[in-house]
Amino acid sequence: MPLGLRSKKKDKSKETFRLVESEAAAPAPAAPAASASRLQFHTQLAHGSPTGRLEGFGSARELYAKIAEAFRIPPAQIMFCTLNTHKVDMDKLLGAQIGLEDFIFAHIKGQRKEVEVLKTDDVLGLTITDNGTGCAFIKRIKEGSLMDQTKMIYVGDHIETINGKNVSDCRHYEVAKMLKDLQKGQMFKLELIEPMKAFEKLEPRSEGGTLPEAKISRGRETLRLRTKGPATVEEMPTEVEEKAIKKVDELLETYMGIRDIELAATMVEAGRDKKNPDEFAVALDETLGDFAFPDEFVFDVWGAIGDAKQGRL
Repeated sequence: MPLGLRSKKKDKSKETFRLVESEAAAPAPAAPAASASRLQFHTQLAHGSPTGRLEGFGSARELYAKIAEAFRIPPAQIMFCTLNTHKVDMDKLLGAQIGLEDFIFAHIKGQRKEVEVLKTDDVLGLTITDNGTGCAFIKRIKEGSLMDQTKMIYVGDHIETINGKNVSDCRHYEVAKMLKDLQKGQMFKLELIEPMKAFEKLEPRSEGGTLPEAKISRGRETLRLRTKGPATVEEMPTEVEEKAIKKVDELLETYMGIRDIELAATMVEAGRDKKNPDEFAVALDETLGDFAFPDEFVFDVWGAIGDAKQGRL
């Protein structure tokens, strides 16, 4: 299917998602794994708990179910996980990859609150992400923005309702669009849930926890979670791939207002063995069709991957 003749989906141009950015781990193609199911990871509830052990999961949804089972809580109570720190540190969010020695901290729902905001600006200044299981939360608040001036709203807050509409089961880009569509000059109401606060005595971990004897350090290897199929143990991206991923992430922001390293990594992976932009476009449609990328964006991403391979980035 030639790129220029791709069936047109709903246009998502540069202006479409300017109000609210969104980020989320993107699906990746399935691959067989021989040892991933035998790996064990250590976990705690971020606000304080005994240490539990996790194994036998291959996706974020399965991981959250295992954490819930370990601590006897409903899976829906888990908002997000951070790696090696109990703090609400968005730079340490668990995405699609977990280092083999990472310690997992689960942040669960705490205090609810309602906030009314007068939309005086086209841009709210929020970056929305989700945990992959239907919990959208705030990843960043732009300094000096309308939401930054609303002191009751914090990084890590789960957005439960917008003007009374429950959005708990919506993906990040759906929540972003609802916030974008709010009318300027009008009041709107958000119902939010904060992560349960950590005890002051609980110190962050800068390194992974103590590992069982059967778990041997494997350098830069990580466990790659899969939306479909089993998890796989993989090497970290090469320097060339890292440069390509960084450039594609920048293009996502330019064209769509989205910053999403995992999505960028999936796109680079999709273009790894493609021979031309037409094949690449088909691969993106098959893997990430919900995003409906415009043709000019696909051309630029293909060019960025080629530039990385040729050492021009």
